[in-house]
Amino acid sequence: MTQQSRTAEIKPFLEEDIGSGDITAAIIPESMTAEAEVVTRENMVLCGQPWFDAVFKSLDANVNINWLAAEGKAVGKNTLLCKLSGSARGLLTGERTALNLLQTLSATATVARQYADAVSGTRCKVLDTRKTIPGLRNAQKYAVACGGCYNHRIGLYDGVLIKENHITAAGSIAQAIRAARELTSVPVEVEVESMQEFLEAVAARPDRIMLDNFSYEDMVAAVKLNTGIELEASGNIGLDNIRVVAETGVDYISIGALTKNVRAVDLSMRIKLVH
Repeated sequence: MTQQSRTAEIKPFLEEDIGSGDITAAIIPESMTAEAEVVTRENMVLCGQPWFDAVFKSLDANVNINWLAAEGKAVGKNTLLCKLSGSARGLLTGERTALNLLQTLSATATVARQYADAVSGTRCKVLDTRKTIPGLRNAQKYAVACGGCYNHRIGLYDGVLIKENHITAAGSIAQAIRAARELTSVPVEVEVESMQEFLEAVAARPDRIMLDNFSYEDMVAAVKLNTGIELEASGNIGLDNIRVVAETGVDYISIGALTKNVRAVDLSMRIKLVH
């Protein structure tokens, strides 16, 4: 993504906060410059530098941002993440929006790293879902990858995922898959909720089958059939049991919590006026 497109992406975030103007920052002389430092108050995986930078560059093209920690790297509590210098008004106006993005994306990457570590050594890949914060779909998908997990489809346009309601409307699993094949060449996945449905899906040959809320025994049985179709486990899977699920031999595990349950990382930005 180019700097121009990134600037366009964060424009509504700035407009939401600034509105008709930052009347508090206006009390500072326009010519005043300042320096700032951003520190993390907890252990985290750093993520979101491009969005953070775009916020301040939009407000002050001459701002200088010096990152002292690398994107996608784990950092410890009280680590100095970056230093900034530029227009005092720009730093004060952009502070909250920039920190909101950085702390949310770092939180997403941090959770993703925990899940990636939990299945380390298995052949299973952990996927995100479309359960993202509105307006942050691409950013959170990026953060998931920074944390070491993988992206499922980005939206409704780049992959077919046939669920219960689609099956009901289409008439059957086979008919739904057949219609999808006739419509598009993108990967076709179908969600099943029982071994009977699983066998129906296998006969219809989708690219991937999602085993939704399957018991451990049924997951093992599905893997043992060795159908040549990718298998994805989903439902009631967390850090406490993901390793067990991964060791069944499924190819993927999708986790909504990577993006929907994140708690923002605690960051602090300290600003010092210069002249």
